[in-house]
Amino acid sequence: MKYSTSIKPISFLKTHASEVIREVSANRGTMIITHNGEAKVIVQDVHLYEETQESLALLKILAQSSQSIEQGRYKPASQSFALIRQQIAKQQEL
Repeated sequence: MKYSTSIKPISFLKTHASEVIREVSANRGTMIITHNGEAKVIVQDVHLYEETQESLALLKILAQSSQSIEQGRYKPASQSFALIRQQIAKQQEL
């Protein structure tokens, strides 16, 4: 869905709410709602919203990981795998 065709005034939303919901859901898209000619609200398909939230969460994790690496807070993979192997061995002894 192109943003240029998905910008509607609030009056359109008021009179065509079910149509807006149907269109946004069918196209898994986004519609920008304006008030007094200014963008105010976004109506978005719930699946697209969830995907966006998941992507943002992954980006935050990546940013935190990069920051940890820059600050020297990490272990080499070999050390991490050795620790995991030790924990598995302890669990198997029980």
